[in-house]
Amino acid sequence: MMLEPSIDKLQEKIYSKYTLVTLSSQRARQLQETKTSKIANPKSFKYVGIALEEIQADKLEYTEE
Repeated sequence: MMLEPSIDKLQEKIYSKYTLVTLSSQRARQLQETKTSKIANPKSFKYVGIALEEIQADKLEYTEE
C-alpha cells in the first residue's frame, strides 16, 4: 500500500518529522470543525490525509519560534 504524499516528499518541505506531525494534526482538527479544505478535490477522505496533501501543495505555512 503506497501512501500519498510520501514522507520523503513531505520532508523536503518540512524537515522535522515532529513538526510535520504537529502541523498536520492541528490542521486535521481544523478540517474536522470547518470541513473546508485549502485544495480542490483532495485524494484522501481522512482529515489527516487532506492536511498532508495541503502541506505538499504549499497551502500551509508555519513559522519556527
